[in-house]
Amino acid sequence: MQYNTTREKLIIPEYGRHVQEMVNHCKKIENKDDRNEFAHAIIEVMGNLNTHLRDVQDFQHKLWDQLFIMADFDLDVDSPYPTPKKEDFSKPPNKIPYPVFNLKYRYYGQNIQRMIDVAVEWEEGEKRDGLIQSIANQMKKSYLLWNKDNVDDRVIFNQLKDMSNGKIDIQQMEEDINLSSSRDLTQGKPRGAKKYSKKRRPKRKK
Repeated sequence: MQYNTTREKLIIPEYGRHVQEMVNHCKKIENKDDRNEFAHAIIEVMGNLNTHLRDVQDFQHKLWDQLFIMADFDLDVDSPYPTPKKEDFSKPPNKIPYPVFNLKYRYYGQNIQRMIDVAVEWEEGEKRDGLIQSIANQMKKSYLLWNKDNVDDRVIFNQLKDMSNGKIDIQQMEEDINLSSSRDLTQGKPRGAKKYSKKRRPKRKK
């Protein structure tokens, strides 16, 4: 009996040994026309094994690249796509630079800063005031989650002014902006929430 551990290692195990043997056989076909025809048959089999990827863009291109990979890039067939080179797959991927943000108040995060930048660009009005109030409430909630202590609304107002480079000054706005209480932001139930009581089971009659 022959075990898989004693057989040749599969290059792409997801396709199984039968597909790999088809690729090995395709390499041995001497007539190029027959070899091309057999290569297309392999691509069809590989596609049937990946039906969930049929709608993915460049799906066929990916299959042909995998065919050449399983052939160890030693397959002379006419591919409808550029023939990949072995060197292209041996190179390590390019490093993705890690984003570095110089945040003065780190516990607010980058998204809050982006929201503030958007609010600065908006024209004055009810929509802008509503956005500023939402930002200030989120800042207060983040502050409480980080510091685990109560916070005066004026602290949030001053930090919001600082993060907007003085362009958002709630204390100088015509409309009063009142922030939610600390309890509502951390432990309180949403307004309008209904209280449910457990129903007692009726007593069984003897």
